[in-house]
Amino acid sequence: MPDDSATAAQIATSLPLNGLRVLDLTLARAGPTCVRHLADWGADIIRIEPPVANDGMAGARDGFDFTNLHRNKRCIALDLKTPEGHAAFLKLAQTADVVVENMRMQVKYRLKVDYETLSALNPRLVYASISGFGQTGPYSKRGGVDQIAQGLGGLMSITGEKGRGPMRVGIPIDDLTAGNLLALGVMMALFEREKTGKGRWVHTSLLEAQVFMLDFQATRWLQKGEIAGQAGNDHPVNTPMGVFPSADKPINIAASSPKLWAVFCRAVGKEDWLERPEWKTSEDRTRHRAEVNAAIAELTSQQASEYWIAKLEEVGIPCGPVNNIQEVFEDPQVEHLDMVWKVPHAKLGEAGVVRTPINIEGLKPGIRRSVPGLGEHADEILTEAGLSGDEISALRAKGVLGS
Repeated sequence: MPDDSATAAQIATSLPLNGLRVLDLTLARAGPTCVRHLADWGADIIRIEPPVANDGMAGARDGFDFTNLHRNKRCIALDLKTPEGHAAFLKLAQTADVVVENMRMQVKYRLKVDYETLSALNPRLVYASISGFGQTGPYSKRGGVDQIAQGLGGLMSITGEKGRGPMRVGIPIDDLTAGNLLALGVMMALFEREKTGKGRWVHTSLLEAQVFMLDFQATRWLQKGEIAGQAGNDHPVNTPMGVFPSADKPINIAASSPKLWAVFCRAVGKEDWLERPEWKTSEDRTRHRAEVNAAIAELTSQQASEYWIAKLEEVGIPCGPVNNIQEVFEDPQVEHLDMVWKVPHAKLGEAGVVRTPINIEGLKPGIRRSVPGLGEHADEILTEAGLSGDEISALRAKGVLGS
């Protein structure tokens, strides 16, 4: 598994973001999610951390979370609160293409690493930010985390079973979505820079990402005045589309359109369901959802999941098992898609992480670098920035630079 600088650089030359230098000031998950896209596709990521490990990092440095977020990076431990550390950072920023941060809005100004400061030194810089609630406005100075955005942005009110109260989604969806969207924004700004020669400040927030992800549930209210509620495992407006029991494990079935409903009824030997007047249209079936679902559940519970999946797939009905996480990675299609990368790790030996879900034909990204130790690449990074060995030693002696 490649990890030395020369080999990593050689592998990166075949990837589309080779030659792009990114300064990574991110903490937690949303910012690192953005940077991970850039790292996996060949960018030179310089992760900048405080000399002492920061509690805002995602889990322990050797833990499953950190290894998944911070592969394919170099690391320097630099105290930005000191004049010397700040000066060293500015030296790095002068030749960077992108800076990514997800500090509280006011913190970057206090540290003097904001867009206005850095773009004055490097007009080509694309500066990318994620906040909890936006860079301006009444909530802009608040700290935000994923679950707060899920609640504020309406997601928890439509998640879970009716009458059970609000429910968070089982993944940090707003962190992940904001990171994904910011990576897209960075690419747009870099594309524009090819024409103008100038960078931009690109930003999003957990709240903006969440409101965007409401999608049709938002436009139900915007256009029809309907306030969506909790629908559990059922689709909010289409029936039947949800989770049904089988003899061994739950399965998802989606047969709500007129065509699929007819095909479904014939496939399971229930043509008489097509003649029931109260189930004639999709709207009728949704009005009588409890009755429709109960009838289907009584039928599907008589055979194992594989029986129903094979029968329904044969006639083109979308369906599939409800897997736990272990079963996901044992699934033949997931195995075929090669969704696992192995990252070399100084303490763990080798750690499994989830690969990038982006596929570009003819290109094969992978692990070029293991998860960096705190400050592991400080000397080579600062040497590239033009500092002498004596200057680097002086920074280390003053405690500005971690080892």
